[in-house]
Amino acid sequence: MPSLPRLLAAALAAVVLLLPAAAHASSSMETGIADDAALLNEPNDARAAAAVSAWAALGIDDVRIFVQWQAIAPANAATKAPAGFNGADPNSPGYNWSRVDRALNLVSAAGMRPLLVVTGPGPLWASQVPGRHSVRYKPRPDLFGQFARAAALRYAQAVDRYIVWNEPNLPLWLQPQNTCKGSKCTPYAPHLYRKLVRAAYPAIKTVDPTATVLFGALAPNGENSIKQNAKTRPLAFIRSMGCVKVDLKRDRSGPCASFKPLTADGLAYHPHATKLAPDDAQAHPDNASIGDLARLKRTLDGTQRSGGLKKAGGGKFGLYFTEWGYQTNPPDKTRGVSLAKQSRYLQQGAYIAYRDPRVKLLTQYEWRDEPARRSATDPYAGWQSGLRFRDDRAKPSLKSFANPFFIDQKPGSRAARLWGQVRPGITHSVTVQRRKAGSTHWTTVRVVATNGDGYWTLNQTVSATTDYRFRWQPTDAYGANAGPLKTSDVLRAKLVKRG
Repeated sequence: MPSLPRLLAAALAAVVLLLPAAAHASSSMETGIADDAALLNEPNDARAAAAVSAWAALGIDDVRIFVQWQAIAPANAATKAPAGFNGADPNSPGYNWSRVDRALNLVSAAGMRPLLVVTGPGPLWASQVPGRHSVRYKPRPDLFGQFARAAALRYAQAVDRYIVWNEPNLPLWLQPQNTCKGSKCTPYAPHLYRKLVRAAYPAIKTVDPTATVLFGALAPNGENSIKQNAKTRPLAFIRSMGCVKVDLKRDRSGPCASFKPLTADGLAYHPHATKLAPDDAQAHPDNASIGDLARLKRTLDGTQRSGGLKKAGGGKFGLYFTEWGYQTNPPDKTRGVSLAKQSRYLQQGAYIAYRDPRVKLLTQYEWRDEPARRSATDPYAGWQSGLRFRDDRAKPSLKSFANPFFIDQKPGSRAARLWGQVRPGITHSVTVQRRKAGSTHWTTVRVVATNGDGYWTLNQTVSATTDYRFRWQPTDAYGANAGPLKTSDVLRAKLVKRG
């Protein structure tokens, strides 16, 4: 009788054959979503399925799913692995893949692409020092490589993208970040992470040679390295990981004396901007949000040129933004932006990512707000960046999420570039309309066709302060009308007086 894993693999392979070709052959930026509370950790099957169905209706291409070592491996609180356990074998007794299996089935059946994050923390017995009783402390790269191989063996028939670890520049995911003598600290986590990738990448590729394996998944902010578990700034993390100095020249000292670079297929990154507008730059040069893409690419490319990183097949690393979002106030009064700003910023950020040809994916984090876990130091712990509140009420951003709209107009210029998208991503006819400021009468500017992923652009010369919007007729998979006309947000292009 076939084993459960073989039956699952066969079922998933059959599902994958039904995926829309555009999701795999897209020449434009893909749209993703990540919310493990709504999918992986949701105990109610029907509620998880409803979330996935809603994502598909919004034209989501990719769904990020955690494959967390500690949650799947056996005896995760023990200091020794169970006798006879084989971490490289997905069928080894003790492994529990059931939650990932369900999530993968739901996503694949809905026609979306799963993106697996193979990550720690691991079981306690996988630490180099299990006696510390910290699952985050110095995970063993060899054992992580075995887990990565097991994950690839189980899911290679249904998955073609993997990420190695999540946010290794944060102590929540990897420790220690630094080794310190007094207040003098030197980076540790970047070098450990390099070893984790060097173990996991070949382990996955041996099983699934055509898969895309990403590294990084870095958080966008850090702090000064004055203590063992200070959050590491992402660009400093990249440099240390690649053994280059601030000037991007090779560093051959300390842990870099016997340096061997990691190899990967692309960079995953989390360009959250907290309360900054998407086009605002971070104040610290080693932090990078979505408004700092030039800074991020300069560090990444410079490290690669110096031999600190290798891209399989050559060329520059593509960028996969596997978390991106804005927390809102309400409910988060400390780190949240207004509901209106969330909607506006998400649309502007989508345009900024789209116009950079190296950005392959932009992933909304999250679907539904996490509960606010109040503590003495943080009354709004958790994330509240959902398109829905915790009680499932829709935020304004949900209405505009599937049809982002932005006007790119430089200060002092009358030239304006109108950009938008209609999802699901098939070819649509979009009617672009305008009205003079203060008027209620809309006139048609032009009817434009989207590309196969639903994107369109239109250049305009602004001769008066003007409002713009676009409208389209939703259609089903067969091109038939599906519901009433829909309308985007209204945006304003301003006349800039010369002189």
